[in-house]
Amino acid sequence: MSLEAGYVYELTIAREVSPYGYFVTDGAEEVLLAYAETDKVKGKKPGEKLQVFLFYDTEDRLAATQKTPLIRMGEVALLEVVEIHPRFGTFLDMGLGRHLLLPFKEQPEFKDLRPVPGDKVFVTLAHDRQGRLIAKLAGEDELAPLTFHAPSAWMNQWLDVRVYKALQMGSFAVVDGGVLGFGVIGMIHASERTHPLRVGETAKARVVYIREDGRVNLSMRQSKHVGREEDADKILAFLRSRPQFSMPYSDSTSADVVLAKFGMSKGAFKRALGKLMKEGLISQKENWTYLQESAAGSASEPADDGQA
Repeated sequence: MSLEAGYVYELTIAREVSPYGYFVTDGAEEVLLAYAETDKVKGKKPGEKLQVFLFYDTEDRLAATQKTPLIRMGEVALLEVVEIHPRFGTFLDMGLGRHLLLPFKEQPEFKDLRPVPGDKVFVTLAHDRQGRLIAKLAGEDELAPLTFHAPSAWMNQWLDVRVYKALQMGSFAVVDGGVLGFGVIGMIHASERTHPLRVGETAKARVVYIREDGRVNLSMRQSKHVGREEDADKILAFLRSRPQFSMPYSDSTSADVVLAKFGMSKGAFKRALGKLMKEGLISQKENWTYLQESAAGSASEPADDGQA
């Protein structure tokens, strides 16, 4: 069996070649353990056995190191983004003084959903066609064995989450397990986000539903009661900034328009409108919404900017 990058092997020192380092072998192949990659203990002798991790050096040669990597083949690790190359992809810190490539083809198609420097991403190791190490984003198959079922006490709790898969329709995240363990898999639907989330981004989210399989549905929004107040205030502020204190949006407006214009779901929009109508602050006519004179306050009528 040939030696492969990404694994730890116990190899034997075959010989020392100054000023480069030691050649270590499994009896069939030899790789260089450079002096800079050793544990600095002097007096290594041929025949001595060493635990080494294999990788490809800057000249694409299989090499050995006694340094401890942050990830090995078959493991899931949380690695930090340190650099983005415009052609190749994202480089991650793997703890060896050199960076691990996460190719663009392994990332979301939309640039805004890709990780940025400072983010940390869940990844696994893989080989490219030449056998060199690359990273792949960890998915549910890799993360699920590490997670646990959400406790019932988490219901309506605000918790830290980290996105591992970013889609336009929703964000899949690992809810931080803290002292309980690795974490819980959760999903934030697009209508429950306050903004799109990229892979590796962290956020605060509220547990709104615990599924039978132990996973959770999440929301970045307040509960309906609190959220209704905030959404109503947002709509009032928007109407007060509008020409004639009116807007071409009502409870008949499509969900995608509501989400794009107000950053809230159609349901939340209708609840906020209902609250304002019940309080006599707005009225609706022919799919337009009007601010009642009593609610206009001291706001002066701005010039018509020609925008809906």
